[in-house]
Amino acid sequence: MNEIPESAARAATEIRVVFSRLRRRLREVAALGDLTPSQTSVLSRLEKGGPSSMSHLAAAEQVRPQSMAATLAAISEHGLITRQPDPSDGRRQLISLTDSGREKIAVSRRSREEWLAGRLTDDFTEAERQTLISAMALLDRLAGR
Repeated sequence: MNEIPESAARAATEIRVVFSRLRRRLREVAALGDLTPSQTSVLSRLEKGGPSSMSHLAAAEQVRPQSMAATLAAISEHGLITRQPDPSDGRRQLISLTDSGREKIAVSRRSREEWLAGRLTDDFTEAERQTLISAMALLDRLAGR
């Protein structure tokens, strides 16, 4: 086994700590009210991937179908999803976002991006912002492995 250089170990720790802090901060400004992170994740998945079955959502989120059923029930209480019969299999239902659900996701995304842009404008120089843009390409490469 290859020995891990000190710089790699330090970078791993720094990335983990900073991303955890940033994720928590973005959750605070997300404007999602009382939705849990798992509920938010399902809404985001539906927004990106379109209608889906409960079993597909459970597999994608790596949770048991019973857990996904509870998550969907909570989201449904907020009027953010709708269920329709699957045209290819009438025994299944397809879950999709309502207009209200799409709006909630859009407002949340805008809130997070506005917060980030504000902090980047107020607290960073142009050169620092360019450094962050360059670093994002490296982090994207890291995430792609």
